Amino acid sequence: MFRSIDDLQEALRGKRYFASRGLATTMFLALELGRPLFLEGDAGVGKTEVAKVLADLLDTELIRLQCYEGLDVHHAVYEWNYTRQMMHIRLLEARGDRATEAELFGPEFLLRRPLLQAIEKRDKPAVLLIDEIDRSDEEFEAFLLEILSDFQITIPEIGTIRAGKPPVVVVTSNRTREVHDALKRRCLYFWIDYPSFDTELQIVLAKVPKAPAQLARQVTAFVQELREAELYKVPGIAETLEWTAALVALDRDALDETVVEETLGVVLKYQDDVEKIRGEAVTTMLGRIRAGV
Repeated sequence: MFRSIDDLQEALRGKRYFASRGLATTMFLALELGRPLFLEGDAGVGKTEVAKVLADLLDTELIRLQCYEGLDVHHAVYEWNYTRQMMHIRLLEARGDRATEAELFGPEFLLRRPLLQAIEKRDKPAVLLIDEIDRSDEEFEAFLLEILSDFQITIPEIGTIRAGKPPVVVVTSNRTREVHDALKRRCLYFWIDYPSFDTELQIVLAKVPKAPAQLARQVTAFVQELREAELYKVPGIAETLEWTAALVALDRDALDETVVEETLGVVLKYQDDVEKIRGEAVTTMLGRIRAGV
């Protein structure tokens, strides 16, 4: 679909996603080579958004598997619809018939979870987002490795289901734990860092078009300052956008000490971080921003 990296980068900008040249190159190669894309980075830097914008650009379905501790095959791949099976058994009993195993374990009683949905999709490849793989257990990670190798799933009662057109796979990790090298080797890897001031300002202006230019610049600069502070959880791009939208809703066209103090809970999510920034730190940061912006 994309003739070059420049073509892809321009298409991403058209969807208001401002990818660096390095990220655009890795995405382009993942599409060209049919390899999964493994994106790592801090929470809030735009990893999940890559999968969303790819699905939009490719005009296909986004299928998302949100990982968590204890995730197993039943929640990720498939399970049987036991309620429907019981209803079918009772209906047959009422008619004086008996259900066979082949009847009860057929495709119509199968609950398809994200991995099976992505592999079964036939009209055009879906974008499969495996989000926050680092939150899952190592056992599930090993199972996923097998899926990404062959893009097929074996269901004992039905047989092996193979992907006619393998999905475009995006795997994300916040690096709360190290993901096994074997999984990373199956993928093309890219680390997404926090954006520069200019890139983040572009994002803010594109995503919150009602924001006054001065406010957008000051909010972006303030968040960039916060990322240099020793905080428990530094704000991501999502918090920058949320704070800008909140200030627009308050009809503000610039930052001042009062509005920053009143709205710090929008951009910082831990009380210790809020207390650390309040007062003198806010005044100092605003002073540097007013001098430089």
